[in-house]
Formats: sequence, structure tokens, C-alpha cells
Amino acid sequence: MPWYNDLRPTSDDNKQSFGQTFPFLDNTERAKIIRNLLRLRKDLASITANKNADQNVLIATWNLKEFGHITKRLPESYFYIAEILSKFDLIAIQEIKTSLKDLQILMRLLGADWSYLVNDITGGSAGNSESFAYIFNNKRVQPTGLAGEIVLWDEISQNLTIKQLMRTPYITGFKAGWKSFAIINIHLKPSNNAPNVAIRKEEITALTDIIEMRLKNKTMWTENLMLMGDFNLYHDNTDIIDVITSKGFLELAHLKGQATNVSGTEAYDKVFYLKNKYFDLVSPTGLNTGGIFKFFDSVFRLDEDWDAYKDQMLAHKEDPSTLVTDDDFKKYFKNHWRVRQISDHLPVWLSMTIDSSDEFLEEKLVENLV
Repeated sequence: MPWYNDLRPTSDDNKQSFGQTFPFLDNTERAKIIRNLLRLRKDLASITANKNADQNVLIATWNLKEFGHITKRLPESYFYIAEILSKFDLIAIQEIKTSLKDLQILMRLLGADWSYLVNDITGGSAGNSESFAYIFNNKRVQPTGLAGEIVLWDEISQNLTIKQLMRTPYITGFKAGWKSFAIINIHLKPSNNAPNVAIRKEEITALTDIIEMRLKNKTMWTENLMLMGDFNLYHDNTDIIDVITSKGFLELAHLKGQATNVSGTEAYDKVFYLKNKYFDLVSPTGLNTGGIFKFFDSVFRLDEDWDAYKDQMLAHKEDPSTLVTDDDFKKYFKNHWRVRQISDHLPVWLSMTIDSSDEFLEEKLVENLV
């Protein structure tokens, strides 16, 4: 669970003397945050019900909108993000911006059991000054030492219009229980106009060509690979998915076609993996567990909460004179303000079995009887 020291009332005689992240919160604000956290935790129970300390880990991917760039996130927003993250064991994050301040706030709230890895920003206008990060619970997941960026070389890019992927993919190795694996964290070119779709297809073609080549040459650290993140894929970009699956990657069945943006229109965020004898994201029982989490059903709710944030919306909007009627406020709350408090993307998650004891023993039994 996250670190709740900031939420103790000012009169609490047992308050620990640790430094607070948000020391300026008053008791009214603390009470509001606590009420919202209790509702959020209740809704998150559907995820934590899938957690078994000895059997599996929960892995997620989440685009946290302009994290480290947006300057008007409320303190309560960080508590809600940290609460959501704490329900998983390992999270691949996209859209970390030039400042790590937001990420460092999250780590303070998550507490001492949590760590992160982050790569350098991708420079240039196309890179959008973005980094990738992994946030993980040290008691559940350990990094193996592999961490690097995947770049194109001449033989790969010579027939392409791109020289590199616009945000350099971040490959990192992890170990949990019996399983060692690597995640390639990606954020592809956005927009569904024809030129950008063509670039996106080139990006994924180049990346999967590299993976295929390195696996063939046995120069990949592991064959247990997951490709996840914000693919910016629209429903009609099926040819790009075909490129990925043609290289042997499988898309998680329970995530296929699920809208992952807050507006519920597109399935941008996806998880693909390479299956082999010892690595499969489908459990031994045949179940494919995971899904998405709709956090705006719990916090910053459209019908119940918009009116409470009028002052914050006025302070946030560049031209507050356009917010006059309740309809103005409600529309701005729905489409702009609240997605800048948390994100315009939903977290996508899966359960990965990490105990292969039964399969190992059954295999060795057969071998001993031969």
C-alpha cells in the first residue's frame, strides 16, 4: 500500500516525524482525499483479487499524460495515481517528460519497497522530450541488469523513411519467481492521418525485424519477450497488428479490441508476447487474466464531482472567461481538466504465472521413467 503519512490530521499525536510530500494540506483536503481513496480502493479490489504472492505477478502498462510536464496537478491526483500503481507489481510507464519531479513524488508516496528505472529523453521535436520508466515492487520483482534502448542500424533503416523510432524503445529485464523476461516499452507515432500511419507501420516493422534478427542470431538476452505500451493504434490499423503477429507475437486475447483511452474510442495500449515452451501469459489452467481499469468511475467522477472543482478549473484554464455556465464547466472537466490530473489513457494489466513447479516436476517424472 502507498505511504499515507500526509493524510494524518494535524492534531494526530502519533504523527511520525518523517518529511511530508504535501505538508500544506489542511484537514478538509485530507478528509476529501481519504474518502476518495476508500472508494478507489474498493473499486481496485477487482484487480487485487487476482494477486497470489506465490503464484503470479500483476504487470501493467500506463501512459501517464505528460508526466513531469503538466504543472497544475493537484496533490490529491498523485495519491490516486500511487494507489492505482500500488495494486500492480511492475508497471511500464510512457510519457515521462523532461522533469522527474512527478515520478519522484510518486516514489515517495509508494514507499521504500518500490523502485524505478528510467531511460534518457528522446531528443528532437519528434521525440517530444519523452522517457520511458518501469516502476516495480522490490519484494515481488527484481531487475536482472539488462536495460537499454533499441536503435536502428543502416541495414535495418536503409529502405525506410525513418532513421530511428521517434521515441527510442526501452528494453529491460526482470525476474519474478521462476520467470526471467524482458519488456520492450514503446510509444509509437500518434495520429491516424495517412502519413503518420505509414510512419507508425515503419516503426513497428523495423522494431520487429530487429527482434526477429537478434533471436535468430541468438544475441537477444532472453526469448521471453513482451512488447507493451502505447501503440497509438486505431481500430482500422489492422495491417500494423498483422506486422507484429507475423513475427510470432501473440496479442493478449482479453485485451483485443478493448478501448484503452478515457473517451472509450480506441485501443491504443496493447500487450504482445512471444510464446515458447517455458513462457506463456496464458495460465496453466487456460485462463487469460487481466483487463483495464476505469479510474474515473472512482475519482473525478463526471456527474458527482465536477462541481467541486470549479475554482481549480478556473485557475487551470488559460482563458477562464469561457467558463460561464454549468455546461461549460462540465464539458471542460470531462474532456480537459481531469485527464490532466491523471491521464487520458487507462492502465492495461495482465497476470503472469511465476510458479512452474508442477510443470517442472511432471516433466522430470517423465524423464526419470524413460
